[in-house]
Amino acid sequence: MDFWKWVFFGFLCAALVLRIGAVELGRNQPTERISGSAGDVLEDNPVGRLKVFVYELPSKYNKKILQKDPRCLNHMFAAEIFMHRFLLSSPVRTLNPEEADWFYTPVYTTCDLTPNGLPLPFKSPRMMRSAIQLISSNWPYWNRTEGADHFFLTPHDFGACFHYQEEKAIERGILTLLKRATLVQTFGQRNHVCLKDGSITIPPYAPPQKIYAHLIPENTPRSIFVYFRGLFYDVGNDPEGGYYARGARAAVWENFKDNPLFDISTDHPTTYYEDMQRAVFCLCPLGWAPWSPRLVEAVVFGCIPIIIADDIVLPFADAIPWEEIGVFVDEEDVPKLDTILTSIPPEVILRKQRLLANPTMKQAMLFPQPAQPGDAFHQVLNGLARKLPHDRSIYLKPGEKLLNWTAGPVGDLKPW
Repeated sequence: MDFWKWVFFGFLCAALVLRIGAVELGRNQPTERISGSAGDVLEDNPVGRLKVFVYELPSKYNKKILQKDPRCLNHMFAAEIFMHRFLLSSPVRTLNPEEADWFYTPVYTTCDLTPNGLPLPFKSPRMMRSAIQLISSNWPYWNRTEGADHFFLTPHDFGACFHYQEEKAIERGILTLLKRATLVQTFGQRNHVCLKDGSITIPPYAPPQKIYAHLIPENTPRSIFVYFRGLFYDVGNDPEGGYYARGARAAVWENFKDNPLFDISTDHPTTYYEDMQRAVFCLCPLGWAPWSPRLVEAVVFGCIPIIIADDIVLPFADAIPWEEIGVFVDEEDVPKLDTILTSIPPEVILRKQRLLANPTMKQAMLFPQPAQPGDAFHQVLNGLARKLPHDRSIYLKPGEKLLNWTAGPVGDLKPW
Protein backbone atom coordinates (compact mmCIF):
# COMPACT_ATOMS: atom_id res chain seq x y z
CA MET A 1 0.00 0.00 0.00
CA ASP A 2 2.81 2.42 0.90
CA PHE A 3 4.49 1.72 -2.44
CA TRP A 4 1.39 2.76 -4.40
CA LYS A 5 0.89 5.80 -2.18
CA TRP A 6 4.34 7.09 -3.12
CA VAL A 7 3.78 6.27 -6.78
CA PHE A 8 0.60 8.34 -6.62
CA PHE A 9 2.46 11.24 -4.99
CA GLY A 10 5.14 11.06 -7.65
CA PHE A 11 2.59 11.31 -10.44
CA LEU A 12 0.82 14.14 -8.61
CA CYS A 13 4.04 16.08 -8.23
CA ALA A 14 4.93 15.60 -11.89
CA ALA A 15 1.47 16.64 -13.01
CA LEU A 16 1.50 19.80 -10.92
CA VAL A 17 4.99 20.82 -12.00
CA LEU A 18 4.29 20.13 -15.67
CA ARG A 19 0.98 21.97 -15.58
CA ILE A 20 2.56 25.04 -14.00
CA GLY A 21 5.74 24.82 -16.04
CA ALA A 22 3.89 24.51 -19.34
CA VAL A 23 2.12 27.80 -18.77
CA GLU A 24 5.35 29.49 -17.67
CA LEU A 25 7.29 28.38 -20.74
CA GLY A 26 4.77 29.92 -23.10
CA ARG A 27 4.53 33.28 -21.42
CA ASN A 28 8.13 34.17 -20.55
CA GLN A 29 7.16 34.98 -16.97
CA PRO A 30 4.99 38.13 -17.33
CA THR A 31 4.79 40.36 -14.28
CA GLU A 32 1.83 41.78 -12.44
CA ARG A 33 1.86 45.16 -10.73
CA ILE A 34 0.91 45.20 -7.08
CA SER A 35 -2.53 46.75 -6.90
CA GLY A 36 -3.73 49.47 -4.57
CA SER A 37 -1.86 51.36 -1.87
CA ALA A 38 0.79 48.68 -1.34
CA GLY A 39 2.06 49.12 -4.90
CA ASP A 40 2.14 52.88 -4.50
CA VAL A 41 4.06 52.63 -1.24
CA LEU A 42 6.58 50.21 -2.75
CA GLU A 43 7.36 52.73 -5.50
CA ASP A 44 7.58 55.78 -3.20
CA ASN A 45 10.67 57.98 -3.45
CA PRO A 46 11.84 59.19 -0.03
CA VAL A 47 14.16 61.90 -1.38
CA GLY A 48 12.86 65.32 -0.41
CA ARG A 49 10.62 63.92 2.31
CA LEU A 50 13.16 63.70 5.15
CA LYS A 51 16.65 64.73 6.21
CA VAL A 52 19.01 62.51 8.22
CA PHE A 53 21.99 63.60 10.29
CA VAL A 54 24.68 60.92 10.66
CA TYR A 55 26.73 61.16 13.84
CA GLU A 56 30.48 60.93 13.28
CA LEU A 57 31.66 58.43 15.87
CA PRO A 58 35.19 57.24 16.61
CA SER A 59 36.10 54.37 14.30
CA LYS A 60 36.16 51.89 17.21
CA TYR A 61 32.35 51.77 16.93
CA ASN A 62 32.29 50.80 13.28
CA LYS A 63 35.21 50.85 10.83
CA LYS A 64 37.80 49.30 13.16
CA ILE A 65 35.39 46.54 14.12
CA LEU A 66 34.91 45.73 10.45
CA GLN A 67 38.66 45.81 9.77
CA LYS A 68 39.11 43.23 12.51
CA ASP A 69 36.71 40.80 10.84
CA PRO A 70 35.69 41.53 7.20
CA ARG A 71 33.38 38.49 7.27
CA CYS A 72 30.80 40.88 8.71
CA LEU A 73 30.26 42.22 5.19
CA ASN A 74 28.64 38.99 4.06
CA HIS A 75 26.60 37.70 6.96
CA MET A 76 22.83 38.14 7.34
CA PHE A 77 23.22 41.04 9.79
CA ALA A 78 25.31 43.20 7.45
CA ALA A 79 22.49 45.68 6.76
CA GLU A 80 23.82 47.85 9.61
CA ILE A 81 27.12 48.28 7.74
CA PHE A 82 25.65 48.96 4.31
CA MET A 83 22.96 51.29 5.66
CA HIS A 84 25.74 53.40 7.19
CA ARG A 85 27.63 53.52 3.87
CA PHE A 86 24.45 54.33 1.98
CA LEU A 87 23.51 57.22 4.26
CA LEU A 88 26.95 58.83 4.02
CA SER A 89 26.36 59.55 0.31
CA SER A 90 22.55 59.67 0.26
CA PRO A 91 20.75 62.82 -0.90
CA VAL A 92 18.69 62.66 2.31
CA ARG A 93 21.81 63.24 4.42
CA THR A 94 22.21 66.67 5.96
CA LEU A 95 25.37 68.05 7.54
CA ASN A 96 23.30 70.55 9.50
CA PRO A 97 21.76 68.77 12.50
CA GLU A 98 19.44 71.71 13.15
CA GLU A 99 17.43 70.83 10.03
CA ALA A 100 17.47 67.05 10.56
CA ASP A 101 14.27 65.04 10.94
CA TRP A 102 16.16 61.95 12.08
CA PHE A 103 19.51 61.21 13.72
CA TYR A 104 21.46 58.03 12.99
CA THR A 105 24.18 56.47 15.17
CA PRO A 106 26.38 54.02 13.21
CA VAL A 107 27.33 51.23 15.62
CA TYR A 108 28.26 47.81 14.22
CA THR A 109 26.83 45.63 16.97
CA THR A 110 26.83 42.34 15.02
CA CYS A 111 30.49 42.17 14.06
CA ASP A 112 31.78 40.17 17.03
CA LEU A 113 31.97 36.77 15.34
CA THR A 114 32.84 33.26 16.47
CA PRO A 115 35.42 31.27 14.45
CA ASN A 116 32.43 29.77 12.59
CA GLY A 117 31.21 33.24 11.66
CA LEU A 118 28.21 33.42 14.00
CA PRO A 119 27.58 36.78 15.70
CA LEU A 120 27.86 36.96 19.48
CA PRO A 121 25.51 39.69 20.73
CA PHE A 122 26.73 39.78 24.31
CA LYS A 123 28.91 42.92 23.94
CA SER A 124 26.29 44.76 21.92
CA PRO A 125 24.42 46.40 24.83
CA ARG A 126 27.67 47.81 26.20
CA MET A 127 28.68 49.10 22.77
CA MET A 128 25.30 50.72 22.26
CA ARG A 129 25.27 52.28 25.73
CA SER A 130 28.77 53.66 25.15
CA ALA A 131 27.75 55.20 21.81
CA ILE A 132 24.63 56.78 23.30
CA GLN A 133 26.62 58.20 26.21
CA LEU A 134 28.99 59.70 23.63
CA ILE A 135 26.33 61.37 21.47
CA SER A 136 24.40 62.62 24.50
CA SER A 137 27.57 64.20 25.90
CA ASN A 138 28.83 65.79 22.67
CA TRP A 139 25.64 66.86 20.90
CA PRO A 140 22.42 68.35 22.33
CA TYR A 141 19.99 66.43 20.13
CA TRP A 142 19.64 63.18 22.05
CA ASN A 143 18.83 64.99 25.27
CA ARG A 144 15.97 66.96 23.68
CA THR A 145 13.97 63.77 23.13
CA GLU A 146 16.00 60.97 24.78
CA GLY A 147 16.24 59.37 21.37
CA ALA A 148 12.65 59.71 20.11
CA ASP A 149 13.89 61.31 16.87
CA HIS A 150 16.81 58.88 16.55
CA PHE A 151 16.88 55.54 14.76
CA PHE A 152 19.20 52.59 15.24
CA LEU A 153 19.84 49.43 13.24
CA THR A 154 19.60 46.38 15.51
CA PRO A 155 19.65 43.38 13.15
CA HIS A 156 20.23 40.68 15.77
CA ASP A 157 18.04 37.58 15.96
CA PHE A 158 15.79 39.27 18.51
CA GLY A 159 16.65 42.87 17.73
CA ALA A 160 17.54 45.13 20.65
CA CYS A 161 17.02 42.31 23.17
CA PHE A 162 20.52 41.25 22.10
CA HIS A 163 20.38 37.49 22.48
CA TYR A 164 19.97 34.68 19.95
CA GLN A 165 17.87 32.44 22.22
CA GLU A 166 14.31 33.63 22.66
CA GLU A 167 14.01 32.75 26.32
CA LYS A 168 17.14 34.76 27.20
CA ALA A 169 16.12 37.58 24.86
CA ILE A 170 12.75 37.92 26.58
CA GLU A 171 14.48 37.90 29.96
CA ARG A 172 16.78 40.75 28.89
CA GLY A 173 14.14 42.82 27.12
CA ILE A 174 14.87 45.75 24.82
CA LEU A 175 17.88 47.80 25.92
CA THR A 176 16.38 50.52 28.12
CA LEU A 177 18.19 53.37 26.39
CA LEU A 178 16.57 52.42 23.06
CA LYS A 179 13.00 52.42 24.31
CA ARG A 180 12.17 55.85 22.85
CA ALA A 181 14.14 55.41 19.63
CA THR A 182 12.91 53.90 16.37
CA LEU A 183 14.44 50.48 15.82
CA VAL A 184 15.19 49.21 12.33
CA GLN A 185 15.49 45.45 12.73
CA THR A 186 15.09 42.10 11.06
CA PHE A 187 13.18 40.70 14.04
CA GLY A 188 9.43 41.06 14.04
CA GLN A 189 6.85 39.04 15.94
CA ARG A 190 3.50 40.36 17.08
CA ASN A 191 2.91 40.77 20.82
CA HIS A 192 6.55 40.07 21.65
CA VAL A 193 8.60 41.93 24.26
CA CYS A 194 11.44 42.32 21.76
CA LEU A 195 9.29 44.18 19.22
CA LYS A 196 8.79 47.84 20.00
CA ASP A 197 5.79 49.71 18.60
CA GLY A 198 6.84 51.76 15.60
CA SER A 199 9.82 49.57 14.70
CA ILE A 200 10.64 49.15 11.01
CA THR A 201 11.07 45.50 10.04
CA ILE A 202 13.62 44.95 7.27
CA PRO A 203 14.86 41.92 5.31
CA PRO A 204 18.02 40.18 6.48
CA TYR A 205 21.04 40.87 4.32
CA ALA A 206 21.66 38.57 1.35
CA PRO A 207 24.75 39.48 -0.77
CA PRO A 208 23.30 40.96 -3.99
CA GLN A 209 26.38 40.25 -6.12
CA LYS A 210 26.31 36.59 -5.12
CA ILE A 211 22.60 36.37 -5.93
CA TYR A 212 22.98 38.06 -9.31
CA ALA A 213 25.85 35.71 -10.19
CA HIS A 214 23.55 32.68 -9.91
CA LEU A 215 20.58 33.80 -12.01
CA ILE A 216 19.38 31.25 -14.58
CA PRO A 217 17.08 31.86 -17.60
CA GLU A 218 13.62 33.02 -16.51
CA ASN A 219 11.87 30.40 -18.63
CA THR A 220 13.58 27.47 -16.89
CA PRO A 221 10.81 25.02 -15.83
CA ARG A 222 10.16 24.76 -12.11
CA SER A 223 10.63 21.02 -11.77
CA ILE A 224 10.95 20.92 -7.95
CA PHE A 225 7.70 21.12 -6.01
CA VAL A 226 8.94 21.96 -2.47
CA TYR A 227 12.55 22.92 -1.66
CA PHE A 228 14.48 23.44 1.57
CA ARG A 229 18.10 23.27 2.67
CA GLY A 230 19.09 23.90 6.27
CA LEU A 231 19.05 22.59 9.83
CA PHE A 232 16.16 20.56 11.17
CA TYR A 233 17.75 20.15 14.61
CA ASP A 234 20.33 22.42 16.26
CA VAL A 235 21.97 19.72 18.33
CA GLY A 236 24.74 21.99 19.63
CA ASN A 237 22.37 24.50 21.22
CA ASP A 238 19.24 22.39 21.71
CA PRO A 239 20.28 18.77 22.43
CA GLU A 240 16.77 17.54 23.16
CA GLY A 241 15.40 18.97 19.92
CA GLY A 242 12.16 20.47 21.19
CA TYR A 243 13.10 24.15 21.45
CA TYR A 244 14.83 25.02 18.19
CA ALA A 245 12.28 26.39 15.70
CA ARG A 246 9.64 25.47 18.28
CA GLY A 247 9.79 21.99 16.75
CA ALA A 248 8.54 23.12 13.33
CA ARG A 249 11.69 22.16 11.42
CA ALA A 250 11.86 18.80 13.17
CA ALA A 251 8.24 18.22 12.12
CA VAL A 252 9.12 18.99 8.48
CA TRP A 253 11.86 16.36 8.52
CA GLU A 254 9.96 13.73 10.43
CA ASN A 255 6.90 13.98 8.20
CA PHE A 256 8.38 14.59 4.75
CA LYS A 257 11.95 13.30 4.56
CA ASP A 258 10.76 10.41 2.34
CA ASN A 259 8.01 12.27 0.50
CA PRO A 260 8.84 12.67 -3.23
CA LEU A 261 7.08 16.05 -3.30
CA PHE A 262 9.69 17.45 -0.89
CA ASP A 263 13.31 18.09 -1.87
CA ILE A 264 14.67 18.71 1.65
CA SER A 265 18.09 18.11 3.18
CA THR A 266 20.70 19.46 5.55
CA ASP A 267 23.21 19.48 2.69
CA HIS A 268 23.91 22.89 1.17
CA PRO A 269 24.85 22.27 -2.49
CA THR A 270 26.74 24.66 -4.73
CA THR A 271 23.58 24.77 -6.86
CA TYR A 272 21.48 26.06 -3.94
CA TYR A 273 20.45 29.32 -5.65
CA GLU A 274 19.84 27.60 -8.98
CA ASP A 275 17.70 24.97 -7.27
CA MET A 276 15.50 27.64 -5.69
CA GLN A 277 14.87 29.04 -9.17
CA ARG A 278 13.70 25.58 -10.26
CA ALA A 279 11.29 25.22 -7.33
CA VAL A 280 7.62 26.15 -7.09
CA PHE A 281 7.59 26.46 -3.27
CA CYS A 282 10.44 27.26 -0.88
CA LEU A 283 10.04 26.53 2.82
CA CYS A 284 10.82 29.52 5.06
CA PRO A 285 10.43 28.10 8.59
CA LEU A 286 11.49 29.91 11.73
CA GLY A 287 14.81 28.98 13.31
CA TRP A 288 16.00 30.52 16.56
CA ALA A 289 14.15 33.66 15.42
CA PRO A 290 11.06 33.84 13.18
CA TRP A 291 12.95 35.16 10.14
CA SER A 292 15.75 33.86 7.92
CA PRO A 293 17.54 34.85 4.68
CA ARG A 294 15.49 32.20 2.85
CA LEU A 295 12.65 34.70 2.76
CA VAL A 296 14.78 37.12 0.73
CA GLU A 297 16.16 34.39 -1.49
CA ALA A 298 12.72 32.96 -2.22
CA VAL A 299 11.27 36.33 -3.27
CA VAL A 300 14.28 37.26 -5.40
CA PHE A 301 14.24 33.87 -7.14
CA GLY A 302 10.48 33.82 -7.70
CA CYS A 303 9.95 30.78 -5.47
CA ILE A 304 6.70 31.07 -3.52
CA PRO A 305 7.69 31.39 0.15
CA ILE A 306 6.00 29.00 2.57
CA ILE A 307 6.12 31.06 5.76
CA ILE A 308 6.09 28.90 8.89
CA ALA A 309 6.46 31.29 11.83
CA ASP A 310 3.41 32.12 13.90
CA ASP A 311 2.75 35.86 14.37
CA ILE A 312 5.74 36.91 12.27
CA VAL A 313 5.96 40.57 11.25
CA LEU A 314 7.37 40.57 7.73
CA PRO A 315 9.71 43.10 6.10
CA PHE A 316 8.10 46.29 4.76
CA ALA A 317 4.65 44.80 5.34
CA ASP A 318 2.92 48.04 4.29
CA ALA A 319 4.58 47.84 0.88
CA ILE A 320 4.87 44.12 0.10
CA PRO A 321 1.61 42.12 -0.13
CA TRP A 322 2.88 39.03 1.67
CA GLU A 323 -0.55 37.38 1.79
CA GLU A 324 -0.71 37.53 -2.02
CA ILE A 325 2.81 36.30 -2.79
CA GLY A 326 3.32 33.74 -0.04
CA VAL A 327 1.61 30.87 1.72
CA PHE A 328 1.24 31.00 5.51
CA VAL A 329 1.21 27.72 7.43
CA ASP A 330 0.70 27.59 11.21
CA GLU A 331 3.47 25.80 13.05
CA GLU A 332 1.03 23.22 14.37
CA ASP A 333 -0.12 22.44 10.81
CA VAL A 334 3.32 21.46 9.50
CA PRO A 335 2.35 17.73 9.37
CA LYS A 336 -0.36 18.69 6.85
CA LEU A 337 2.00 20.59 4.52
CA ASP A 338 1.61 18.15 1.65
CA THR A 339 -2.18 18.40 1.71
CA ILE A 340 -2.10 22.21 2.08
CA LEU A 341 0.25 22.75 -0.86
CA THR A 342 -1.29 20.23 -3.26
CA SER A 343 -4.69 21.83 -2.61
CA ILE A 344 -3.65 25.23 -3.94
CA PRO A 345 -5.20 25.76 -7.42
CA PRO A 346 -2.67 26.20 -10.26
CA GLU A 347 -4.19 29.59 -11.16
CA VAL A 348 -3.45 30.85 -7.63
CA ILE A 349 0.13 29.60 -7.91
CA LEU A 350 0.54 31.33 -11.28
CA ARG A 351 -0.73 34.65 -9.93
CA LYS A 352 1.71 34.49 -7.01
CA GLN A 353 4.51 33.80 -9.50
CA ARG A 354 3.49 36.78 -11.66
CA LEU A 355 3.60 39.06 -8.62
CA LEU A 356 6.97 37.65 -7.57
CA ALA A 357 8.31 38.33 -11.07
CA ASN A 358 7.72 42.07 -10.53
CA PRO A 359 11.21 43.67 -10.39
CA THR A 360 10.10 46.18 -7.74
CA MET A 361 9.32 43.31 -5.40
CA LYS A 362 12.78 41.82 -5.74
CA GLN A 363 14.53 45.19 -5.49
CA ALA A 364 12.81 45.99 -2.18
CA MET A 365 14.35 42.90 -0.56
CA LEU A 366 17.99 43.70 -1.38
CA PHE A 367 20.67 46.13 -0.19
CA PRO A 368 22.67 46.55 -3.44
CA GLN A 369 25.92 48.49 -3.86
CA PRO A 370 25.51 51.01 -5.34
CA ALA A 371 21.97 51.63 -4.17
CA GLN A 372 19.12 51.41 -6.68
CA PRO A 373 15.70 53.15 -6.72
CA GLY A 374 13.15 51.28 -4.63
CA ASP A 375 15.70 49.01 -2.93
CA ALA A 376 15.71 48.09 0.77
CA PHE A 377 17.66 51.24 1.67
CA HIS A 378 14.92 53.36 0.14
CA GLN A 379 12.19 51.31 1.79
CA VAL A 380 13.78 52.03 5.19
CA LEU A 381 13.79 55.75 4.39
CA ASN A 382 10.17 55.51 3.22
CA GLY A 383 9.29 53.96 6.57
CA LEU A 384 11.04 56.80 8.42
CA ALA A 385 9.38 59.42 6.21
CA ARG A 386 5.94 58.02 6.95
CA LYS A 387 6.55 58.60 10.67
CA LEU A 388 6.94 62.35 10.10
CA PRO A 389 6.23 64.95 11.30
CA HIS A 390 7.25 64.11 14.84
CA ASP A 391 4.61 64.83 17.44
CA ARG A 392 5.59 67.77 19.65
CA SER A 393 5.10 65.54 22.69
CA ILE A 394 8.41 63.77 22.02
CA TYR A 395 10.35 66.86 23.11
CA LEU A 396 11.15 66.90 26.82
CA LYS A 397 10.89 69.82 29.18
CA PRO A 398 14.18 71.28 30.48
CA GLY A 399 15.67 68.86 32.98
CA GLU A 400 13.06 66.17 32.30
CA LYS A 401 14.26 62.55 32.13
CA LEU A 402 12.26 59.48 31.17
CA LEU A 403 14.87 56.75 30.63
CA ASN A 404 16.62 54.90 33.44
CA TRP A 405 20.31 54.74 32.58
CA THR A 406 21.03 52.18 35.29
CA ALA A 407 18.31 49.68 34.32
CA GLY A 408 19.14 46.27 32.87
CA PRO A 409 21.52 43.40 33.64
CA VAL A 410 24.58 44.39 35.67
CA GLY A 411 26.88 43.12 32.92
CA ASP A 412 25.44 45.65 30.47
CA LEU A 413 26.58 48.52 32.69
CA LYS A 414 30.29 47.68 32.39
CA PRO A 415 32.28 50.19 30.31
CA TRP A 416 32.98 49.23 26.72
